Amino acid sequence: MKKYLLTLVFVISTTGLQAQKNAEQQEVKVGDVLQIGKPKALQYKYIDFPRPNFIIKRGGLANYDRVFGNRVVVTSVKQKKDGTIKVRLKRADGGRFFGSHSQVAANFREALKSGELRTL
Repeated sequence: MKKYLLTLVFVISTTGLQAQKNAEQQEVKVGDVLQIGKPKALQYKYIDFPRPNFIIKRGGLANYDRVFGNRVVVTSVKQKKDGTIKVRLKRADGGRFFGSHSQVAANFREALKSGELRTL
């Protein structure tokens, strides 16, 4: 009887873990609207904004303060083999980041944890 009870508990716990794993994978989808927050450090770590020299080469203004508070739309979601979720972001108003880049990439989970991205 103990063996059956132990087996039952093991089966229930493994299915519970699978359900939690599936819920984490579906926390963001294409079309979700997010807001860009302030980074904890001087620069954004988990949102892959281009370096200032690339912004200037494409004719933009490299002012990272201007992106704070922008609303962005998720255009694609990809889960990598290591479990990270990479999202492509585009401004909700149709404008360009820094006047030169239409889309940027971000590590979704880490950006949410650090406050660089916020859900609305």
